[in-house]
Amino acid sequence: MKKNLFATLLVALSMCMSACAKDQVITVNQLPAEAKTFIQTYFASDSVSFVMQEREGLTTEYEVRFVSGDKVEFDGKGALKKVDCGQRAVPMALLPEAVRTYVSKQYPNAFITEWGKDDRRWKAELNNGLELEFNSKYEFVRIDD
Repeated sequence: MKKNLFATLLVALSMCMSACAKDQVITVNQLPAEAKTFIQTYFASDSVSFVMQEREGLTTEYEVRFVSGDKVEFDGKGALKKVDCGQRAVPMALLPEAVRTYVSKQYPNAFITEWGKDDRRWKAELNNGLELEFNSKYEFVRIDD
C-alpha cells in the first residue's frame, strides 16, 4: 500500500514539474538588464537570431542565439553562465585578465572558443580541444579531461 501511494505521488510530482517547465521565445527587451548590457557590450556587432526563456519549476534561464551562430546563456538574474562561439574566439574583452594572460602564455597558438561557469569553477574551452578550469579568482586549477 505504501509503495503504491509513493509511486502515485512520484508520478503526480513529475507531471507537475513537467507542466511547470515552459520554454518560450521572447524579445531581447524582455531579458534582465544585466543580460541586455552584456549583449550590447560584447556582441553589439552581431544580430540576435532569437532569445529563449527556459523555465523549470522556480528556475529561469535565458539562451540568446546570434545570426553568427554564437550562443550566450544567462541565469534568471541576467548573470553570464556561458558563451559559446563555435570555432571562433570568444571576445577577449569579456574574459578576465588573468585568464587571457594564462592562455596566451601557456597556449600561444590557441584561443578560447567557449567560456562559462560550471558549478563553482570557470571553464575555458580552447580551439585545440583542451578544457581549462579556473577557480573563482580566475587562477588556473587543472585541465579537464
